[in-house]
Amino acid sequence: MRIAIPTETLAYETRIAATPETVKKFITAGCDVVVQKGAGEHADLTDAAFVDAGASLADSFSDTCQGADCIVKVRAPSQEELTHIQSGTVVVSLMAPFSNPLLNDYAKADLSCFCLEMIPRISRAQSMDVLSSQANIAGYKAVLLALEHYKSFMPMLMTAAGTVQPAKVLVMGAGVAGLQAIATARRLGAMVEVFDVREAAKEQVESLGAKFVEVPVEDIDGEDAGGYAKEMSDDYKAKQAALIAEHAAKSDIIITTALIPGRPAPVLVSEETLSKMKAGSVIVDMAAEAGGNCPLTEKDAVWVKDGVTLIGISNIPALMATDASQLFARNVFNFISPMLDSESESESVILNINMDDEVISASLICKDGEFLKSQLLGEKE
Repeated sequence: MRIAIPTETLAYETRIAATPETVKKFITAGCDVVVQKGAGEHADLTDAAFVDAGASLADSFSDTCQGADCIVKVRAPSQEELTHIQSGTVVVSLMAPFSNPLLNDYAKADLSCFCLEMIPRISRAQSMDVLSSQANIAGYKAVLLALEHYKSFMPMLMTAAGTVQPAKVLVMGAGVAGLQAIATARRLGAMVEVFDVREAAKEQVESLGAKFVEVPVEDIDGEDAGGYAKEMSDDYKAKQAALIAEHAAKSDIIITTALIPGRPAPVLVSEETLSKMKAGSVIVDMAAEAGGNCPLTEKDAVWVKDGVTLIGISNIPALMATDASQLFARNVFNFISPMLDSESESESVILNINMDDEVISASLICKDGEFLKSQLLGEKE
């Protein structure tokens, strides 16, 4: 079985879906691996390191994918890349299932596509969860991004000239990214407050030394069956907005992480709320790719409005490409390796796509020319 690792071509994407570590594991399992020259450059992974791990090199995307049984990428194939992928190939990558206009084209091209975002949140699949591994990195880096633009100290500082008060950080959303942001800000000495619609988040937030701010609404839990935040009622949103405005006005740094799968990011920091914030405050909007938790956020831009710096970097993990690639690659190997199956007669390795496996059935979006998740196509109509 031949696995292809091409260079990512999407703007601002610096990660790679395999590393010399995982390439060596694939080869040990009986696979051949070809890597496009320069694919790991932004993650400080040299061509020589891949060759030492046993991979061969190719000059172009087309050459890399020629004859491949499986293509492993960070981002879904573009229209241009699709023209170079042969019928019957398996593609494993992030697929942007709720916004990618090419999903049906992949099926028409007779590809079998695994969508890494749709791996179920079950115990057996934790080691495959790219969303969590990348969110961890993003939460950490979001705090560092805020510090680049915040003009004061994060911790309390006591000097002969007087005492500098610690920064007040408000984190909106206590998922994986939010919890890492909380932990990082606390390690740096900030006072941290946290909003989250899920009742289960309170204990986690408080265990990190932050204050959980609750919206005064009874008997409402904002967690869906998959463990993600769900959209709340208009009454809840109104009370939440008022409370956020109150706390935002006192905050030095706001980090927003709220996302609802398949929907635009909920507005948490309105223009009116922003106008009440202190000059010199910083907002890191981690939902920028989905429209932003602040309507004034500009995707992949940093700008200042009324003295408040808004940071809308849409691909924060790519700013830490080395570790982000290491974790992503391990997730991908853990996803693919259970499907590797040796044919007894030839002793060659094939990819056994067993639809009775809930991890496979949940993440496989097209196979043999058929699109398997019609609800995703409906979302884009």
